[in-house]
Amino acid sequence: MSALQRVILWALIAGAAFFALQGGEYSSMDLWTQRQRKLKLEARVESLSREVDSLQAMSNAIAKDRAMQERIAREQFGMVRGDKEILYRFVEPK
Repeated sequence: MSALQRVILWALIAGAAFFALQGGEYSSMDLWTQRQRKLKLEARVESLSREVDSLQAMSNAIAKDRAMQERIAREQFGMVRGDKEILYRFVEPK
């Protein structure tokens, strides 16, 4: 095998190796980027799952817990119980 044939053979091997890593529909960089994106999305899904669980627990508490219902009525809607309580609101001077 002559020197020229060896150079051509090594060039073909190098070209095939480069194409195997970077060519085709998805390159190695694309696959790495997709893998990183998948990890971020899985973390986001986990975070949202915890948030959904928390909101479901809050929804159940609001639906069934009388103390929670009263607290929300007082804090968010300014309601009082019966005629024995008086609601005072303090307005900041302008």
